[in-house]
Amino acid sequence: MSQTEQRPVAVSAALAGGRLGIPSVVFFVISAAAPLTVVAGLVTTAYTVTGVTGVPLAFIVLGAILAVFAIGYVTMARHVVNAGAFYAYTTKGLGRPVGVATAWVALLAYNALQVGLYGVIGSAVQPLLSDWFGISPDWWMIALVAWALTGILGLMRVDVNGKVLSVLLVTEIAVIVVFDIADLFHPAASGYSLDVFSPSSLFGPGVGAVIAICVAAFSGFESSVVFSEETKDPKRTVPIATFVGLAVIAGLYAVSSWALTVPVGSDKIAAASAQGPGLLFGLAGEHLGSTVATIGSVLFATSIIAALIAFHNTTSRYIFALGRERVLPAAFARTSLPTGAPAIGSITQSLIGLIVIVLYAATGSDPLVQLFFTVGAFGGLGILLLLAATSVAVFVYFSRNPGTETAWRSRIAPAISAVLLVVVLALALVNFDTVLGVSPDSLLRWVLPGVYFVAIVFGVVWGLALRGRRPGVYANIGMGAEATPEEAR
Repeated sequence: MSQTEQRPVAVSAALAGGRLGIPSVVFFVISAAAPLTVVAGLVTTAYTVTGVTGVPLAFIVLGAILAVFAIGYVTMARHVVNAGAFYAYTTKGLGRPVGVATAWVALLAYNALQVGLYGVIGSAVQPLLSDWFGISPDWWMIALVAWALTGILGLMRVDVNGKVLSVLLVTEIAVIVVFDIADLFHPAASGYSLDVFSPSSLFGPGVGAVIAICVAAFSGFESSVVFSEETKDPKRTVPIATFVGLAVIAGLYAVSSWALTVPVGSDKIAAASAQGPGLLFGLAGEHLGSTVATIGSVLFATSIIAALIAFHNTTSRYIFALGRERVLPAAFARTSLPTGAPAIGSITQSLIGLIVIVLYAATGSDPLVQLFFTVGAFGGLGILLLLAATSVAVFVYFSRNPGTETAWRSRIAPAISAVLLVVVLALALVNFDTVLGVSPDSLLRWVLPGVYFVAIVFGVVWGLALRGRRPGVYANIGMGAEATPEEAR
């Protein structure tokens, strides 16, 4: 092959390095978690659906479990720098066929989390357009605007996306803090109470459902590793960004879910939360005035857009990683020459989003219930499955390659997190009907987890097929930037 023919391939196989610092990666991590969307929507759902008042404690417990997971996760990141993250780690620890299976699960989960958000953006923006301009466009029209914005940014430099997210996220967190302070200054007649942090408020009937619902709020915290190839110093940036992001998310959720009970009373929070996001913004209007409540509603919409951008970037990099190693066709490894963005992966992600929006609009499906809640819950379950598998993979990898890492980082913490995450996964599966909001005998509660089972089987079979038919490709699975295009054919 001539030098001229080689050059485009070399360019297309690399992301733009050195463009992200710690703050930018933190913004990606927290934006994917969509704090205002969680506080306004998921927290109220958890209170209403389960009747359990220990939601703030649930966030602390889950934050602690994920912090233990992150110890092994970021330790692995020092040894494996790959935009494929989960895919690369399970490959190193559990073998290439399992790694391919993990890749399919990751693609399903991240796509579901991203496209599911198109179902809620309409309900967030429609009231604002109605109040301001007297118009009420269909949800899919609003979703298409958000889709276009997300797609355009996905083709730009990753640091440009980071700057956009920084503005959206700082204002989003600021309004949450203001709302929390206002709630704390207006306690109910019963006064202040910390009973929502008592173990008895959580560990009882309904604890499984609360954990299953609240774990979805952390989706995205693990995405720091996905951007490792584009950071200035991955061995330093990834660990700090992961723990900072996780601490901010867990702390914000715990405090905000408690603050929401203060003006209402913990004994009445389940009934009051039936208002959904209206509870948070209604209290803001009552305590701070309609203007501040409206600003909060605007930021609720931008919170969703920020999450769309963050998940779009994460998913497109997974697609890129698989294309680079030829697990997917080589075209998916192409990046944009001017921006270094994973162009084909980004365009593919945009096409998937467009198809979903058009499909739901054409069938008249409920975007909030059948797209946002159902598809989003499906995506959250996939992330939980990936976390559990990765903990096992990290443990196995360092058991075989002890190196210079301490036992706590390389084996003890991963082993503990693996056990805890398997328990959380079991709770999520047992209570998946509650998460979806369907009856216990609904087939949907088993069909959706079954999709992941099919993906795992298909991934393993695909990996074994590559081993037999394309050994060069098979040998490069999980190698990341070290996998040369020539060897991967």
